[in-house]
Amino acid sequence: MEIAGSVALVSGANRGLGAAFCRALLEAGASKVYAGARDIDAVGLPGVIPVRLDITSPAEVAAAASECGDVNLLINNAGILTGAGVFSEDAMEAGRREFETNVFGPLALTRAFAPILGSNGGGAVINVLSVLSWLSNPGAAFYCASKAASWSLTNAMRQDLHAQHTHVMALHVGLMETDMAARLRGSKSSPDEVASQALAGIREGAFEVLADETSRRVRSGLSADLTVLYPSLAPVVGA
Repeated sequence: MEIAGSVALVSGANRGLGAAFCRALLEAGASKVYAGARDIDAVGLPGVIPVRLDITSPAEVAAAASECGDVNLLINNAGILTGAGVFSEDAMEAGRREFETNVFGPLALTRAFAPILGSNGGGAVINVLSVLSWLSNPGAAFYCASKAASWSLTNAMRQDLHAQHTHVMALHVGLMETDMAARLRGSKSSPDEVASQALAGIREGAFEVLADETSRRVRSGLSADLTVLYPSLAPVVGA
């Protein structure tokens, strides 16, 4: 699929990777970019069309599908990170919030736009996932679980939408220079570079884009013994 001339909808487009996607789309020659956000006043990028969109709201998802009937590229970028662990006091509430936003929200949006993509020639879907689709961090247990679930659903979507010529691609990345990762330490990727890699993947028909070395290393190590991915689980010598 070519980005030039495409019509895209980006969820969570007001900041971070979502805003980077909007910039990259405009630079690549997209004819129209809908910028979905809960607060449309927070969308400040010239050249985009703000769309009120809370992906956990069935009414707003339906309204976006009605308003944006010319879309042929859907980018499911919106997501949240509560930082709740399995045994956190607010674990059940926080976990439900993360699954509603990170799993069921993108699913609802894709279900709403699948007929539109099909009627517009097939087009493509990008699901923004994470290296944490394959790893579990106790300090972000539900975020990891939700991204793992989204990875699985992405693989199902790809098969379901293949017949209507809709290409579904997963984007995996570790830390980025965004508000979500501002308090975290470690090497961070540029959101603009990640967005550029993702659009290149769509042009090339890739099923997955692993946008940084961390994602590539973890993906390649999935068949390894669990102690390779989780060194703290290795037995203590002499214990």
